[in-house]
Amino acid sequence: MMCPFSRKSAATSAGKSAGPGRPKDLGKRAAILEAAKALFVEQGYTGVSMDSIASRAGVSKLTVYSHFGDKETLFTEAVKSKCEQMLPDLLFVAPPEGPVREQLLGIGLAFFQMITSEEAVAVQRVMMAPETDERLRAMFWQAGPQRANDALASFLQLRVQRGELDIADCQTAALQFLNLVKGELHSHLMCGRPPAPDDQQGLAHVAASVDFFLRAYSPRGGAAGLPGS
Repeated sequence: MMCPFSRKSAATSAGKSAGPGRPKDLGKRAAILEAAKALFVEQGYTGVSMDSIASRAGVSKLTVYSHFGDKETLFTEAVKSKCEQMLPDLLFVAPPEGPVREQLLGIGLAFFQMITSEEAVAVQRVMMAPETDERLRAMFWQAGPQRANDALASFLQLRVQRGELDIADCQTAALQFLNLVKGELHSHLMCGRPPAPDDQQGLAHVAASVDFFLRAYSPRGGAAGLPGS
């Protein structure tokens, strides 16, 4: 799984510069993050400098370092920020009394929309490039794919405890679900094949993935929660 970067500009807010004993300016931090997201997509990780990020954000390079320390940390925070925006924690903590299928549809659609975006594909290609450092790949994995898998595993575990699903290994099941949603389409996109499907096609694909998953992990042989059951 990859997490896309938005190219929208951050809205800056008034505030005093950070100094000893003062909290850092959240408006400047947001502007730096948005600049980093756009530049990492446009130029790749190695092509971006802290100077260019500072220039795009309208701040000094010292301010960038003050907020994020180094480029690796800034990249990781940019990935994490976009993941949290498109896959918010609240998506995984829906009231347990809600239908499991509907909740999985919501999670699956949000994930599908994220991974099929142009930004997501661009960042994934950066991670696959030979020049990308292995440590950076590990940081990316923790901030993006691992976070989503862990959150979904916790969601599934709660449904197991309530008797709504029959899963022995929720971490593995979460990985299976996310890969079902990715499908073959993701490989096509990575190779520059057809663009992402429209909303109706995407919904049909995610719904089919959810139903397949529920057939495997329903406590009554796969029928519970499926249409017509």
